Amino acid sequence: MKKRKLGKSNLEVSALGLGCMRLSPGHGAVGGTRQEMIALIRAAVERGVTFFDTAEVYGPFVNEELVGEALAPLREQVVIATKFGFQIGSGKDAHPTGLNSRPECIKETVEGSLKRLRVGTIDLLYQHRVDPNVPIEDVAGAVKDLIREGKVKHFGLSEAGVHTIRRAHAIQPVTALQSEYSLWWKRPEEEIFPTLEELGIGFVPFSPLGRGFLTGAITEDTQFDPEDNRGSFPRFSLEARKANRTLVDLIAAFAAKRNATSAQIALAWLLAQKPWIVPIPGTTRLERLEENTGAVTIQLTADDLRELDAAIARIKVHGDRYPEGLERMTNR
Repeated sequence: MKKRKLGKSNLEVSALGLGCMRLSPGHGAVGGTRQEMIALIRAAVERGVTFFDTAEVYGPFVNEELVGEALAPLREQVVIATKFGFQIGSGKDAHPTGLNSRPECIKETVEGSLKRLRVGTIDLLYQHRVDPNVPIEDVAGAVKDLIREGKVKHFGLSEAGVHTIRRAHAIQPVTALQSEYSLWWKRPEEEIFPTLEELGIGFVPFSPLGRGFLTGAITEDTQFDPEDNRGSFPRFSLEARKANRTLVDLIAAFAAKRNATSAQIALAWLLAQKPWIVPIPGTTRLERLEENTGAVTIQLTADDLRELDAAIARIKVHGDRYPEGLERMTNR
C-alpha cells in the first residue's frame, strides 16, 4: 500500500483508509458478527491499510470499542482517528441529542475515547460538526491543551467552512479536514481545496463511493434497514435513485474499458485529484476491502480524468445529499 502525508503535517498514512462506522450496530444492518468485523479490520492492516476512522457517536460508543479491540495488538502499525462534538444522552439507549463542543465536554469525551480505543494517545481528533454555540477558537484551544498533555497528536475538522478552518488553524494547526467528496459531490473543490492547499491541510473524503451508490450496488429495488440513515436522505429516494442511474452507468462503462470496477475508478479519481487526499471507504466485506485497496494501483491519465470529468459534468445529480436539518450542520 502506498503512503501519503496529510498536508504539511508529519502524519503519514496509507493512501486509502477504512471508514469503520458501519462495522457496528447503530447505522444499519451489520454484515457480520463482532468477531468477523474485528477480523476484517485486521485483514485491512494485513493489506497495508494503516488509517482507521471512528467516532464516539457511532453506535454510540460501540464503534470505538470495536476498533480499539481490533487494533490493540497492532497499535504501533496504525493511525486511529476519532471525533467529538455531539451531546449524547445517558442510559442504555443513549443517542445524540444535539451538538456540544464546550471545552469541558471535549476533554471528557477524549477520556472516554482513550479508554474505549485502548490507547494512550489519539492520533487524529476531529470536531465532528461545527458547534455554532461555541467559538471555534475555544474548541481549537481545548484540543491544543490535549496535545500539550500528550492525549492527542493531531487536530482535525469535519464538514467545516473556510472561515472556520482559518480561525481554528490560527489557534492550533489543523492537520486534516474530513468532508464528503466523490464523483457525485464535488463542492469542496470550489472554496475548500484552495484553502487547504494554502494552509497545508490534508483532506479525508468520507463517502467516497457515494455511500455505496456509485458502485452500482444500490438500485431502485434496494430496501434500507430502518436504522440505515441513507433511507432518509433525499438523494436515496426512489425517484432520485432512478434518475441518478445514468451516473452509475457512465462510471461502469468507463471502468469496463479499463478493466477495473466502478468502485476502483471512483477511488482512483479521488486519489488523482491531490497528493494530500486520503479517502476512507467503508465496507463490511473482505472482497470489497480487497477491491477498494486495488484502486491504489490504478493510474488515471490526464486524458482519462478529462474524459471522466467532462462526461460527469453533463449529468445532473438529483436529490439533496442530506435532509435540511443535517445539511444545516455542514459548511459552517
